[in-house]
Amino acid sequence: MKIDRLLAMTVLLLNQGRISAKELAERFEVSTKTIYRDMDALSRAGIPVTAYPGTSGGFELMEHYTISRQFLTLEEIASIFTAVKGVKAALDDRTLDGLLEKVGALLHRPRLGQAAALSENVLFDLNPWGQGKDARKKLGLLRQAINQSRRVRLWYINMNGTDSRRVVEPGRLILKGNVWYVQAYCLLRGEFRFFRLSRVQEIDMLDETFEPRELPPQDRYDWNPEWSGDAPVRHVTLRFSPSARHRIGDAFDRYQVQILEDGSLRVQGEFPLDEWFYGMVLGCGDQVVVEEPALAAEEVIRRAENILRRYRNADTMLST
Repeated sequence: MKIDRLLAMTVLLLNQGRISAKELAERFEVSTKTIYRDMDALSRAGIPVTAYPGTSGGFELMEHYTISRQFLTLEEIASIFTAVKGVKAALDDRTLDGLLEKVGALLHRPRLGQAAALSENVLFDLNPWGQGKDARKKLGLLRQAINQSRRVRLWYINMNGTDSRRVVEPGRLILKGNVWYVQAYCLLRGEFRFFRLSRVQEIDMLDETFEPRELPPQDRYDWNPEWSGDAPVRHVTLRFSPSARHRIGDAFDRYQVQILEDGSLRVQGEFPLDEWFYGMVLGCGDQVVVEEPALAAEEVIRRAENILRRYRNADTMLST
């Protein structure tokens, strides 16, 4: 609808400043003539749109112009409530209380209760399972270090159990797959690295400040070997018994699963052969077999034999 496009254009101009007619036409998939007509309609509606000629020209809203709260629907404000409450719970950030109050002020009092009720229909719980006060304290310290551009010393244990102490310059916090990471410039390695928060044992805030470095592009977060440390990524084929079907949906996407004639399930995909993988396989007991690669199957056998040996040794010790 035209009114939706006009509102979207107004918000875009508010957020991005000057935009050319060509860019707007491409963004909204209309002709430049339509854009000029839309700008004229906005001007007639009292929105202060200014046109600038030339190669660097375009359309821009007058400085200090703000959008009326009437442009936000009840459902949109409820969505803001939902998102902010989820972030507040994850980061334990009391400053977000003020943001909730400001968002609530956009509505007249009778409708505020309606928005609050609507926001309860969806819950964003960004806290990983088992995360307690210690994890939230770490998040708070790292956020403070990022905001103040202060170096921190981490006592870190990697997935292989090797511990180290690193001085790093925190860049951003990342919630990936229900796991918190901090992306930081490591002075020891001389590059940005990912540190899993659950493996950070201690954080010491230092008095040293740093000049923020340019962070790597966000497209790196689709997949990067650093998410699994140094573990090799291999094409894996697993075969689950029918009784393990309830486990499949929790760990794998549907496109990775094939139901066979006998009711068993074959799972194929690219997986890091790390502690999570072997823990998942061993946790399924006799309900799963690693069909390939052979090295993964051999590692599962080795670990299972170690478990059996340990229990046998325990029985021997108890009987003496």
